[in-house]
Amino acid sequence: MANTSTTATAAAKNGFFDVTKVMADFRVPGVDVEAVVASQRKNIEALTQANQLAVEGVQALLRRQSEIARSAIEEFSSMFKDFVQPTSSPEDKIAKQAEYSKVALEKGLANARELTELVTKANTEAFNVINKRVTETLDEVRDYAKKRVAR
Repeated sequence: MANTSTTATAAAKNGFFDVTKVMADFRVPGVDVEAVVASQRKNIEALTQANQLAVEGVQALLRRQSEIARSAIEEFSSMFKDFVQPTSSPEDKIAKQAEYSKVALEKGLANARELTELVTKANTEAFNVINKRVTETLDEVRDYAKKRVAR
């Protein structure tokens, strides 16, 4: 028990908690503590990677939304300038309005599609990391069970 408090003291001094040292004091027959710790470390690494991919996906989405908003403001400003020109006839203004509306609708749909694809890509990448780790964990459990049966 004194070793556990020594380990806890060392962990408190360096700011990290070493599970393997603590678990070494609590040996359970038939359990490979190092393998369990290694598996959990891989789980944490996979979650960290999936989280990083999700954050990068959100950042890409926000960047693209900002670009789309900036472009829309510039286009609206240009359109407004065209409408306030006194040289245009009412028919020309109506024709321009119809054309601007058509272009705006097409761009809006294209932008929505693009943003959806960005979200889908980020979600798929993060999910694939987690899915791969779950598969690896199941393989590890299967292999451990086979070793236990072989003994």
